[in-house]
Amino acid sequence: MPLTRPFSLDHAALLDELAATDNLLIIQDLDGVCMGLVGDPLTRRLERRYLDAARQFDGHFYVLTNGEHIGSRGVNGIVETLFETPDRAAEQGRYLPGLAAGGVQWQDRFGSVSHPGVSDAELAFLKAFPDQAEAFLESLLSRPPYDLPVDVRRDLIAAAVLDNLASPTLNLNGFYRHWQNDPATYRTLQNAVAGFMRERLDAARQADLDDAFFVHYAPNAGQDEHGNERLRESDGSSGEGTAGTTDFQLMLRGAVKEVGVLVILNRYYHRHTGRYPLGEGFNARQAPRDHAALLALARDRFDPAVMPRIVGVGDTVTSYTDKTESGSQRLRGGSDRGFLTLVQQLGDAFDSGNRVLYVDSSGGEVRRAGVDAERLARHGEDSSPEVWPALEGISDAEDPLTLDVIFPLGHTQYIDFFCELAARR
Repeated sequence: MPLTRPFSLDHAALLDELAATDNLLIIQDLDGVCMGLVGDPLTRRLERRYLDAARQFDGHFYVLTNGEHIGSRGVNGIVETLFETPDRAAEQGRYLPGLAAGGVQWQDRFGSVSHPGVSDAELAFLKAFPDQAEAFLESLLSRPPYDLPVDVRRDLIAAAVLDNLASPTLNLNGFYRHWQNDPATYRTLQNAVAGFMRERLDAARQADLDDAFFVHYAPNAGQDEHGNERLRESDGSSGEGTAGTTDFQLMLRGAVKEVGVLVILNRYYHRHTGRYPLGEGFNARQAPRDHAALLALARDRFDPAVMPRIVGVGDTVTSYTDKTESGSQRLRGGSDRGFLTLVQQLGDAFDSGNRVLYVDSSGGEVRRAGVDAERLARHGEDSSPEVWPALEGISDAEDPLTLDVIFPLGHTQYIDFFCELAARR
């Protein structure tokens, strides 16, 4: 019987439901979902059993991540460590297929990578970012209020600057831990880095790359009236609150995960019908940026008879009240919110029974809100207990996004489920 109540912890019922679904498409985030959140991306690890299960889902499973497949901090390097020699991953088709860099870096399971719709000039601008970020941090951190010693600066900067090809990033997890007893200094750094990112956008405009890029904050506080993501400041030390925005990514315009859903669907239809409903060259750079327009495009171009049941899996969804002198407002964000919302809306529009799965990644090295599994369990048995305190910082009573099934024990619990589903299919 299909699941009817949101925030379910009934993984067995979900297994039965999905195991009996022939036309299935899993679209899954990576960090925090199939591997733990860590302060240093170079320490990330995948389980071999997860890769084996992903291979069994061939044609029915794709990743959608703001990280990257390639480069010194890409996921492919993590995959390769699980094989006798690096070339075995490609020979056996064990790379994770799908979209990275928010939707502009495509990879098949054999490790063939492309950047549809991205120009050489744009890639060159992105390539210069890591050196610029290092120089910025070196100058900033040598002065008040930071005054960090040379060796401390060197190690923190090395961990912070991520030289991703299509989405270079400043990751402040190390700084958050360093100033865990001085949250004010960490917040000052957050705002300084946000200023540096705005300067990069100005530099792009001066280089005749108008509107080519945007800044992605992870996690974020939703979008402002201009569609720009809001910085989420830290609300306390590592023992008392959350780190707020830790990842500052220079992204290509159009590289948002909800657009990636349509790119993946377009390829899925071709794989199963031989036809691209949106055209063979359709990519994230040419897709509509308005959420309603994306949904309208899908309803207009995708054959309902072929539409799969989509299962969206993510871990970064936020909802909190921002209190100011003029009042308070509910801010909803998170890098997985957009694509999970579109998955939910597609399910409603096509009556395809889509499911939104949420993995609680609060048990990792990065501080973020976690679910109250005990309260959720009581709510599942008797709907009278108020459920929203169990999702504080994640969702709220007016949230348009509904989390169908929750994995409160994190990525290991989800991997158990994923492997069991692969075996049963």
